[in-house]
Amino acid sequence: MLPVVILAGGLATRLYPVTQKIPKSMIMIDGRPFIDHQLELLKEKGISHVILCVGNFGKMIESYVGDGSRFGLDVQYSYDGNILLGTGGAVKKAARMLPDIFMIMYGDSYLDINYNQIVQQFIEGMQPALMTVYRNRNAFDTSNIIMKDAKILKYDKKSRDPSMEYIDFGLIVVQKRVFDRYPANEPFDLSLLLSRLVDEGQILGHEVPTRFFEIGSPSGIKETEEYIRKRRQVT
Repeated sequence: MLPVVILAGGLATRLYPVTQKIPKSMIMIDGRPFIDHQLELLKEKGISHVILCVGNFGKMIESYVGDGSRFGLDVQYSYDGNILLGTGGAVKKAARMLPDIFMIMYGDSYLDINYNQIVQQFIEGMQPALMTVYRNRNAFDTSNIIMKDAKILKYDKKSRDPSMEYIDFGLIVVQKRVFDRYPANEPFDLSLLLSRLVDEGQILGHEVPTRFFEIGSPSGIKETEEYIRKRRQVT
């Protein structure tokens, strides 16, 4: 299975004052730090290698997670340094640790999906990138994607379009070379790279059947905690 890059270096200002002292990854969910649940899920899905891109609270996360062995994972760390590099810049810096193809997700996401199926579509699709999408229809947040025949035709987080039924789900598969056009150690957002790939017709879409869960807001924390509790009861 491909390695997963987890973007966990953001400031999480929407959750202040809680995240003024701890990173989002360490917020307690059902009695344990969120990152426990996230890493356990990835292990369950067949992931073995994780790279955590971290920022101001990186040492706190590293001290808690360690080398990942207690989760059955190999965990490495890539630090932004003195300048916050943004989601794109953080992945660019971590590239030295990565193979030619890898997955990217966010540090506040709990994505209970079939990772193998997504990777297989990427391999068969012969494109440099793949975005997972959910047919949201503005239900959980503003839809921002137009997709047809497994191809992303439009992706825009700022300009609304009535034709947008899908929203980015939060898992991306990419070839490392797509980051070559960006300079090292300079901030940029991952959405910039993805938008460019969409404009160039170089990005696939994979529709997932279930909604996403995230802890980026108080309501998201509540919903994620409820889902994790229910899932534990079933499994």
